[in-house]
Amino acid sequence: MPDAKIARQVTRPRPEEFARLFEAVHEGVYIGLIRPASTATLSANPYLKLMFGYAAETPTGDIRPFDPERFVDAQARDNFVERLTRDNSLTDYLLRLRRADRSPMWVEVTAHAQCDGDTVRVEALMRDVTERKRLEDQARDLYHQLLQAEKLAALGQTISGVAHELNNPLATILTWAERLAQRPADDQTRRGLAAILAESERAARIVRNLLTFARKRHTTRAMVDMNQVIRETLALRSYEQRLSNITIIDALASGLPQVFADPHQMQQVLLNLVINAEQAMIGTHGRGTLILRTWHDPERGAVVLEVNDDGPGVPDDVQAKIFDPFFTTKEVGKGTGLGLTVAYAIIQEHGGRLTVKSHLGGGASFFIELPLSDAGLPPAPKPPERMFSPPASAAGASILVVEDEAALGAAVAEALADAGFVVDRAGDGVEALERVAARSYDLIVCDLKMPRLDGPSFFR
Repeated sequence: MPDAKIARQVTRPRPEEFARLFEAVHEGVYIGLIRPASTATLSANPYLKLMFGYAAETPTGDIRPFDPERFVDAQARDNFVERLTRDNSLTDYLLRLRRADRSPMWVEVTAHAQCDGDTVRVEALMRDVTERKRLEDQARDLYHQLLQAEKLAALGQTISGVAHELNNPLATILTWAERLAQRPADDQTRRGLAAILAESERAARIVRNLLTFARKRHTTRAMVDMNQVIRETLALRSYEQRLSNITIIDALASGLPQVFADPHQMQQVLLNLVINAEQAMIGTHGRGTLILRTWHDPERGAVVLEVNDDGPGVPDDVQAKIFDPFFTTKEVGKGTGLGLTVAYAIIQEHGGRLTVKSHLGGGASFFIELPLSDAGLPPAPKPPERMFSPPASAAGASILVVEDEAALGAAVAEALADAGFVVDRAGDGVEALERVAARSYDLIVCDLKMPRLDGPSFFR
């Protein structure tokens, strides 16, 4: 008989036990009524008040987490109520709500509902998951950065090889075109040579961009004033901007700390962002306003530059791949799809970040974050000791051209011969060593990558 009495006591919790649990549980407990334009709270535990930033003595009726003004997105409330009405229950439903001080937070809701006309009675458990969401967002951002870095690294290796292979024939074409342009010719031939030179130089610029993307070019870094870089870049575009009805607003922070960067590469990145913004605005409404801002973010230890336009904006699905190699939204022939990729690679190489924020129809903002460096300028390199005496005059000086590409070697050798030098050629480092052993030269022009024996090994 005593056992039966104990069993009844165990299986029948007393009301005061529920009350203690209601008061002590570390999750928000809400019981109330939700109507289309308002709510009424029947019960709210102390932790729910704490979650939403209310004082402990706040009357229960004033705690209304599902009022329309508590939702960051009005449409989210409609979807929430519709789901409750349809399913009568929710589990771990994620909402973006506002605290008492209007600051946003992420809340996870598990609820049971009973509908009576347009009134829904709700019994809900609510958890503040703002910190968890922040960590998830950070992890996702890191994953996307790593994924982007892997794609850039893999493609960079391929592009580097292609670009280096293109460099040699381009150098041959440029050398011959420059030599022929110096000789007497009729007007039509001169126009043809000028076109060859111009298009070859254009191709060479593309190769340089590819090599920059592949991170194979050496950069020269110094302490740089980003405000000055911005002013110089805008000066380059001022004429085109006036013709295109582009208004420039600059909000450059005074006393901005300098960053350790390559100023030419920073200008390349900025030019790309500015020109992209101009094209987007002109293509949408024939004019536009471009805003450039800078500021110092002491918490992140960075200088931040924002390039903001009032163009059509960047759709969400495009933002995920806007920095991908060869991705472009421009018409065929209007873009290579490498501009933002190269910009991304340059900023990443500087230890910074390049990000975009936009919504369709609301313009776009690109943010460049560059880390501050307390290190001083690197010491100037000592000039190398002179290992030979220069010839008294160029005429008749002997030069050895070491180049494994026969066409390029011939072009360089003949151009030097035209200038009055006595030129010998070698196809690689081994042949060059044989020639150097046989006689001395006033100057040696040597390629770096060659079969059998490369340039650095030949020098050593």
